[in-house]
Amino acid sequence: MTEAETAQGHDEAHEGALGTRLNWLRAAVLGANDGIVSTAGLVVGVAGATDDRSALLTAGLAGLLAGSMSMAAGEYVSVSTQRDSEKAALAQERRELREDPEAELAELSGLLEDRGLSAEVAREAARQLTERDALRAHARVELGIDPDELANPWHAAGASFLAFTAGALLPLLAIVLPPSSVRLYVTVGSVLAALALTGWGSARLGAAPVPAAVLRNMAGGAVAMGVTYAAGAVLGAAGV
Repeated sequence: MTEAETAQGHDEAHEGALGTRLNWLRAAVLGANDGIVSTAGLVVGVAGATDDRSALLTAGLAGLLAGSMSMAAGEYVSVSTQRDSEKAALAQERRELREDPEAELAELSGLLEDRGLSAEVAREAARQLTERDALRAHARVELGIDPDELANPWHAAGASFLAFTAGALLPLLAIVLPPSSVRLYVTVGSVLAALALTGWGSARLGAAPVPAAVLRNMAGGAVAMGVTYAAGAVLGAAGV
């Protein structure tokens, strides 16, 4: 292998690793954001009806546990379905390679040619890739799957659980720790600050405009807290 080919291989590996890390970071930021908004809305709504610390703590903990478990279960199911689809696609490709290897070689050659290689170079590259590892070559070029790095539902579920919990802890602690006279102001202020941070993070990871993302995030959280607080105040006044 030439130095250029080695360097290209290292570049592709780094790009793939970077893409994976960015996806995990983006999921973590969004999971934390969900934990902040949903728990903040819940505890602020309860605070509109009562200033009892025990009730606020109970509601906040229930929301944290329910939300984190729901996020984890949903992510597990989603990624499990993705993994099953990847396994099925690999099994089909393995069967096609066994039953008609020449057609699969021609298909791989055509795919490489579609990516800009000349017909002669594409044919030779397809032949060499097939000799080295036919299934891996087709998985990556045709299916866009790395057989060694299939989606892991347990990792995804654990990451979602931790991200949501981390986000939910902030409004929960903000509503139960300060004195009753200032707890609502502390909660709203800390939640808006945290939402500004997660909005900034999601914008940077997605290469989107930061000010618009931050404002949208803070506005959404403010509306959620305003609506739930109003509902709680109405129900509290009605003695419900």
